Amino acid sequence: MQKQIPVITIFAPTACGKTALATRFFGKSSLSRFKGMGELISADSQAVYQKMNIGTAKADESTKRELPHHMIDLLTPDIQFGAGEFVTRADSYVQEIWSRGRFPLLVGGTGFYIRNFLLGLSKAPESNLQIRSKIKERMTVEGNKKLYYELKSVDPVYAKRIHINDEYRIIRALEVYYSTGKALSSYGENDQLRSQYDFATIILTRDRKELYERIDQRVEEMFKEGLPEEVQKLVKEGYDFNSPGMKAIGYSEFFDSQSGVLRNDLENIKNEIKHHSHRYAKRQYTFMRDIPGAVTIHADDEDTFCRVLENFCSKYMSMKQNFPNHPLPGEGL
Repeated sequence: MQKQIPVITIFAPTACGKTALATRFFGKSSLSRFKGMGELISADSQAVYQKMNIGTAKADESTKRELPHHMIDLLTPDIQFGAGEFVTRADSYVQEIWSRGRFPLLVGGTGFYIRNFLLGLSKAPESNLQIRSKIKERMTVEGNKKLYYELKSVDPVYAKRIHINDEYRIIRALEVYYSTGKALSSYGENDQLRSQYDFATIILTRDRKELYERIDQRVEEMFKEGLPEEVQKLVKEGYDFNSPGMKAIGYSEFFDSQSGVLRNDLENIKNEIKHHSHRYAKRQYTFMRDIPGAVTIHADDEDTFCRVLENFCSKYMSMKQNFPNHPLPGEGL
């Protein structure tokens, strides 16, 4: 009989310190007895895009050597990527990582993706291509702002969860509404964790003021590292405001919302990125409400963080005797 695969999920908004904590526990230079025994699957909706490095705060090469990363640099910025593909790919990575005798670590700040992975995909109806095509045409002519406020009037619950520039989800939600007459948020989701996995779910928190200060500091660092130049380079390569990857916070602000032309008022752009990042961080926590078994820990409470992981991982140190053909986590590293 197939046993559950352990999956450690660490959720926190950007700049909270989640990757650093995961690395301190599982990194190859860690002082933990579980050092070198984890591999990270990024749950960041924009890290999947190639050439978008600074604005997505991807891990540097040193961090990736310490803790292997997956689900990054998969696609060019002109390709749409959604929760369904995320769950499918994450399932595959989890199987591969555990087969190597390491713990799969789902780490990120895209609460929508993590929730779908933990509980399973939404029960919403399949796509109605005819209606979807008409809404996409309207999006091109009328713009995302007008359709976002239209969504807000018919499905305020879902509209509150997404960003005004998230054309993909705006179109999907309006498509469901005009196809069925029901709000996308009204479709039920599973309230139980997916049974094939044994989850340890940690939600990291910080005082809001402190979190916003850390976000602001990170944005300042991004500009010093060359974020404006990164955006200009992407535009020269043919990506623009309509490219799915460029809809992300940290990139969309560089474009005029009406014309799509690149802006050059960098100080205003920087302040907009900070403001949008604050709102996004707050909104992502709503996706993590009511997750069965989730433990909330302050991001600076490293002792509790390590104790939770120690207790969870220790259960699997006997895997060798239970499954003789399965490598013990940590063997052969």
